[in-house]
Amino acid sequence: MEYRKIWRGVPTPVRKLIVMVIGFTLIAIGGVLIILPGPFTLPFVIGGLFILAIEFTWARSLLTKAQESAKRVDPRKLRKRKPE
Repeated sequence: MEYRKIWRGVPTPVRKLIVMVIGFTLIAIGGVLIILPGPFTLPFVIGGLFILAIEFTWARSLLTKAQESAKRVDPRKLRKRKPE
């Protein structure tokens, strides 16, 4: 994996700054899409957490909690019921 070797060669403060800018930008786009009409809010927020989890342990633990919560969701309960 050559890209990992290159990524680890970048100084740590620069690496963290790059990850923070990209991660928080994705989360901000997801937050804006909550207000604006658009169906794709959650993928941007989750993607931002994935990016942030590369360098930050707090984001990794937050992502783990989100994954555990998602496993407990029953998709059958999410279906809309037709009014009778």
